[in-house]
Amino acid sequence: MGWLDGQEQARRQRFAYDGPRRRFTLCRAALRAILCEELHCQNEQLAFRASRFGKPYALVQDQPASVSFNVSHSGNHGLVACAPTGRLGVDIEERDPRRDLSLLIDTVLGPEEKTALALTQGQARTHLFFKLWTLKEAVLKALGEGFVLDATCIRIPAATVGGRESGMLQLPRLPEVTWQIEDLGNQEFAAAVAIELSGVSARKD
Repeated sequence: MGWLDGQEQARRQRFAYDGPRRRFTLCRAALRAILCEELHCQNEQLAFRASRFGKPYALVQDQPASVSFNVSHSGNHGLVACAPTGRLGVDIEERDPRRDLSLLIDTVLGPEEKTALALTQGQARTHLFFKLWTLKEAVLKALGEGFVLDATCIRIPAATVGGRESGMLQLPRLPEVTWQIEDLGNQEFAAAVAIELSGVSARKD
């Protein structure tokens, strides 16, 4: 609690339930601790603002900080990532086998990804869907433009769909930018990170 500033304390109080309130508190405190270490600053010098699409960025003594970061939490798990340069996004999702995936599949996956999913069954199908979902969500969050981009237009490389943990991709609307994506999931949750690279061409796989 001592890590949070006045605005964060007020935001914390707006959560209606204890679980989300606790998760917000823990994730924001962890983020502040990590950024203070990375930026060599005191917690009192650190503040946050948001872009017009809602993506947060850090200030140190009212000056924009030279670091990218992103946060995600789901259920009992949280994920914080930071990088010295480039846009960055993360996503984490607890896999719920009871969840109806039919509507999500149509809004998240492209034709090739739907085909790959159709060839899997049971737990493997659930794991693959959440892997693809978190990879795409990480890219969307790295872009920091809200949900303007249709997730079905983000093509996850076939090798990554097939089991490789990392890969690179480009978006049709931003062909000059290469994104490195990495699957961070395990048996408990699906998680992914996406980071903008410079001077790198995406592999066609």
